[in-house]
Amino acid sequence: MPFAGPAPLSVLDLAPVSTGSTPADALRNSLDLAQHAERLGYRRHWVAEHHNMPGIASSAPAVLIAHLASVTSTIHVGSGGVMLPNHQPLVIAEQFGMLEALHPGRIDLGIGRAPGTDQITAYALRRNLDPASEDLPTQLRELRAFFAGSIPRIRATPGEGYEPELWLLGSSDFSARLAGELGLPFSFAHHFMPQNTLAALDVYRRSFQPSPALEAPHAMIGVQAICADTDEQARWIATPGGLSFLRLRSGRPGTFPSPEEAAAQNHTPAEQAFIDRWLAGHVIGSPQTVRDGLLELQARTGADEMMLTTMVHDHADRIRSYELVAGVLAAAPASQAA
Repeated sequence: MPFAGPAPLSVLDLAPVSTGSTPADALRNSLDLAQHAERLGYRRHWVAEHHNMPGIASSAPAVLIAHLASVTSTIHVGSGGVMLPNHQPLVIAEQFGMLEALHPGRIDLGIGRAPGTDQITAYALRRNLDPASEDLPTQLRELRAFFAGSIPRIRATPGEGYEPELWLLGSSDFSARLAGELGLPFSFAHHFMPQNTLAALDVYRRSFQPSPALEAPHAMIGVQAICADTDEQARWIATPGGLSFLRLRSGRPGTFPSPEEAAAQNHTPAEQAFIDRWLAGHVIGSPQTVRDGLLELQARTGADEMMLTTMVHDHADRIRSYELVAGVLAAAPASQAA
């Protein structure tokens, strides 16, 4: 696809709970980050639904989004995403309809289908792990019908007439194809499934059908990006992310470790190889290194937008990373958000 210059940049925020801090600290940091992101010109600030993870405080996106919207004025705020099978569509229609009514034109509703947690917690959320009960297309149709007011005898108030900007999220071609068939924008989780990115985006574009919401395909990719003044400093603050993901995949999730804690680990060769593979999918380095990496990724994928997630231990390092990236890849002003 032709390269049209730097894509608009956004923020994906998991409200990380760093070792030595509390979930309340993490949530206050999210509010601070949203205000910085708005001033820096980022287009969107999304939060992700996760459960039973001590290092992630964004378990209730609608509640956090309400606070994010209240301390900002132009940036889009939303979910990246709400895991629809964890909820009844009517509840999501009422929650996000209320957000849209309070903050018109600024609310994004990104929908995913994974539970965002382990199987035991998924059962606590859903009470039914039968795959047949996770019918995302049916749930999505019901959700949109509540926003449209087309379900007999049930009115979502607020909700009806207050539909936020709707996105589908995914890490495979299932949601890519569904987003294309419904004519919706699509956000792909490149940050943890980079090997599937090109194939999923191709499926999305080939299956796209114009709709009242969107005339042409519009794809965003999530990217792990960590920027510091030098390549060495960026690698130092990025290393704990590998340890955190290793612990998660080993069934030992915890708070987000510090660089010193990560450096003190004595990993087996297999563990170190796992961490190296995880970090290899990130864009890490000085402003010039990150700029080159993001522009290459955009050109390779044809992404219309890029959403950056920066998981580091120190909140000041996270703010600094977003500042440096915005400085070398001028973010589109939030007031121009679609």
